[in-house]
Amino acid sequence: MGDNKRKRGRKPKNPTPETLDFPATTTAPAPNAATTTTTMDDVFSVGNVELIDNPASPHLRRRRGRPKKLPNHSDKPLSIATARRVPRALDTADVGGSPPVGMEADPVWDSVSARVLPAMDSVVKVFCVHTEPNFSLPWQRKRQYSSSSSGFVIGGRRVLTNAHSVEHYTQVKLKKRGSDTKYLATVLAIGTECDIAMLTVDDDEFWQGMSPVEFGNLPALQDAVTVVGYPIGGDTISVTSGVVSRIEILSYVHGSTELLGLQIDAAINSGNSGGPAFNDKGKCVGIAFQSLKHEDVENIGYVIPTPVINHFIQDYEKNREYTGFPILGVEWQKMENPDLRKAMGMRPDQKGVRIRRIDPTAPESNVLKPSDVILSFDGVDIANDGTVPFRHGERIGFSYLISQKYTGDNAAIKVLRNSKIFTFEIKLDSHRRLIPAHSKGRPPSYYIIAGFVFTTVSVPYLRSEYGKDYEYEAPVKLLDKLLHSMPQSPDEQLVVVSQVLVADINIGYEDIVNTQVLAFNGKPVKNLKSLAAMVESCNDEYLKFNLEYDQIVVLRTQTSKAATLDILATHCIPSAMSDDLKS
Repeated sequence: MGDNKRKRGRKPKNPTPETLDFPATTTAPAPNAATTTTTMDDVFSVGNVELIDNPASPHLRRRRGRPKKLPNHSDKPLSIATARRVPRALDTADVGGSPPVGMEADPVWDSVSARVLPAMDSVVKVFCVHTEPNFSLPWQRKRQYSSSSSGFVIGGRRVLTNAHSVEHYTQVKLKKRGSDTKYLATVLAIGTECDIAMLTVDDDEFWQGMSPVEFGNLPALQDAVTVVGYPIGGDTISVTSGVVSRIEILSYVHGSTELLGLQIDAAINSGNSGGPAFNDKGKCVGIAFQSLKHEDVENIGYVIPTPVINHFIQDYEKNREYTGFPILGVEWQKMENPDLRKAMGMRPDQKGVRIRRIDPTAPESNVLKPSDVILSFDGVDIANDGTVPFRHGERIGFSYLISQKYTGDNAAIKVLRNSKIFTFEIKLDSHRRLIPAHSKGRPPSYYIIAGFVFTTVSVPYLRSEYGKDYEYEAPVKLLDKLLHSMPQSPDEQLVVVSQVLVADINIGYEDIVNTQVLAFNGKPVKNLKSLAAMVESCNDEYLKFNLEYDQIVVLRTQTSKAATLDILATHCIPSAMSDDLKS
């Protein structure tokens, strides 16, 4: 019994990475789960305010007395101990200038700041006015709100920032360092999966004195990084320093994808999103985009590395638009169990992963089969745990190899099938989910008949209906389809009765909420457009909808269509269907 007693204290929360920006006005929700939880009062509450240059471990604390001077080695990278001696947040007046009173100048930091200083002029502040769709009331939009974040100039008169910084934008403006003028910007591309957006400014005055940043190679562990941006706490540019503490495949919160990412221990906060991370040579090695918020962690920030950034830029330059990151449309299983490997006909020297399921809409479904064992991808052998060799003796998930490709590229896959080895050439394509993770800027679709509001399920819709904890609050049937279901055709959608606008025609059906529509008059419902077309062209006496949980809705056809106009007028709804269903 003693082992089962719960210790006193609060129940630990699950750590969740969060995107960094929040709206300047707190009257409207933010565009994603990460940004909805932060308000000005929360940020500046006593429990959340911490000293930025707090040492991470006891052995790095500075002893009493005068700090020891270090020799000036400008050509050597900044060591961990030296990085800890630098203040974690510096205003521009302090960088490269005279040291603060009572603090001795650090020659090593001076050499780093001298290299970072010119690139800091390329960092801009991004102002965005957002107008989000209202997924619960899809015929209208939410109240607009403003946010600020960071960005930086690259070649070709372009600016990079985060996708979540300009999501559902109405207007985007940029301000240069030391300037009092805001310039209107044009959004060229938004990469939802990689959380990167590309902007440009037509005004030639904006580009005067602006030089693009130079990109560096993927940094190594313990390499010094400097994050530059415009976080909360002031209006001027801010600089924080730290080291690279981890390199692995990360979960991108905004894109609901897994791509290569860097974990750093520099303090990055709301407003830092889109700001560059420089190495000790002044070259950009990443973009700050999210941080880990948990009571047991401190200073864990994440940076989009240069391989992902270059993929986004080259994708746009090649296709004049963002086409996304390809995926391998399979679900796989580890082969670490020796009995499982032997049962699959694998020799002791063979390694790989077993295919569980294949997306029917993916191109590889034509050649691959369930229970195939993937031995290698593009000539790189895959281990039994699904990893491939990375640099410096490290290993990384083999999805990294796929993310290096572009949509439409070919890849060679070697599989073991019935103890025989086959090599297939497949064409990679982007991922399509039955319940999409993003609307990608498109307004939600809807159709209304007799007060029944039909719409499609997406992650933004679930978040609108059930809040940020939709994974626990939404109906089990919808969550099961979100996590496990695959579309059987490219145009398949999950159609639900969102709500019933109460009227005399629908008495007794008022409690139907977020229930899937399976069939209409005996015909399966593939998507919302086909349902709207079937209802509009129906000449039968009754409209019969088959719903999940064996529910049925029966309405008289002529009465329903006549009552729809009155219901629309009562609720000030301009049309019975969204524009995309009219075409």
